[in-house]
Amino acid sequence: MDTALIILGAGMGTRMNSDLPKVLHQIAGAPMLVHAMKSGGALNPDHTIIVAGHGAVAVEKAAKAYDADAMIALQAEQLGTAHAVAQARSALDGFDGDAIVLYADTPFISPETLAAMSAARLTHDIVVLGFEAADPGRYGRLIMKDDQLDRIVEFKDATEDERAVTLCNSGVIAANARSLFALIDAVDNNNAAGEYYLTDIIGIARNNGLSATVVRCDEAETLGVNSRAQLAQAEAQFQAKARAEAMENGVTLSAPETVYFAHDTVIGRDTIIEPNVVFGPGVTVESGATIRAFSHLEGCHVARGGVIGPYARLRPGAELSEDVKIGNFVEVKNAQIAEGAKVNHLSYIGDAQVGARSNIGAGTITCNYDGVFKHQTVIGSDAFIGSNTMLVAPVRVGHEAMTASGTVVTREVPDGDLAIGRAPQENKASLAVKLFEKLRAKKAKGN
Repeated sequence: MDTALIILGAGMGTRMNSDLPKVLHQIAGAPMLVHAMKSGGALNPDHTIIVAGHGAVAVEKAAKAYDADAMIALQAEQLGTAHAVAQARSALDGFDGDAIVLYADTPFISPETLAAMSAARLTHDIVVLGFEAADPGRYGRLIMKDDQLDRIVEFKDATEDERAVTLCNSGVIAANARSLFALIDAVDNNNAAGEYYLTDIIGIARNNGLSATVVRCDEAETLGVNSRAQLAQAEAQFQAKARAEAMENGVTLSAPETVYFAHDTVIGRDTIIEPNVVFGPGVTVESGATIRAFSHLEGCHVARGGVIGPYARLRPGAELSEDVKIGNFVEVKNAQIAEGAKVNHLSYIGDAQVGARSNIGAGTITCNYDGVFKHQTVIGSDAFIGSNTMLVAPVRVGHEAMTASGTVVTREVPDGDLAIGRAPQENKASLAVKLFEKLRAKKAKGN
């Protein structure tokens, strides 16, 4: 069945107290909007329409960064959810498939739940996603009659009996697109808020002989984010689920509550992750690696058998082959480290290629930036870079070559050569003793 997603993301989010549009606040390194797009994307939709309003330019940029084919419908004036959905009409002109309405600030609706809604559409005209609320509070209530969804009542318009119902509305609706827009045309704003409620289409549909049903999901999927506190709650919910899934998939987390994953983190089984590790977006770690404590990884790939950290930082473009070791206080950025190479201590390796089995000594720096341009350092295989070497890019150190400790390398070191680039040492006999005597005497005089 052809499917279109209509994702509502026009609200200002006043309670966030932010200049950033609410739907662009991040959970696990991605805007809430992107989480909703990812969930809906599992249905392989033919069209994705984002209804934007506040901060529409920024919302469009974020949407298209994730899906270049996403379309934007502008809701210049927020007059309710039915009015918001209606703004997608022109984008779906001539489309006769199903439309599924999602909310950009409700980021955790699962692909499995959406698939169940699509399946229910085969036997019902309208499908609404509902949940049994532990505390129904001010949610809209789903009123059932003869195993059909009869109507949806907003809390502020509900009677006492209707408020006693615990089956609540998530806001997510699936229906034929043409039917959906036809029903919206019949919605009025004769309610306590003076808004055009999307929920009113259920009563209108039933009065017109159409069928409606409810697909139920776990309440956690329907978490809406309207404040900073709820954003933190959503982050905690995502992390708890991600940690549980990682361990289920064979990853060892020695202190799960201290590890933070991004929305797209991929970790192979038999990987060990020590405490206080943070994964930014775009990280893949293959099986059998070890990520030691207090490391931060983003936009990088760690192959099988890699050992990272403790206190290491892998930045975007770090590509580590099998059995690479990156040690404490080492930063790697936009660099390819070949199999078996080691960068164990206090080093910065940026815009570089490091050959297989090479050893990078403590304090080594690739001086990759001249103030305007970035330049590359190339280190061959089986090379030994002495401690505190400065590699002034662009420069190459050949296969099986060496640099002496403290060397500043400014030109190519051919294969097999040893580069020494430091000032010669000169010893002054007994001068240290004389200097100390002079300084101590000065101190004794109070100077």
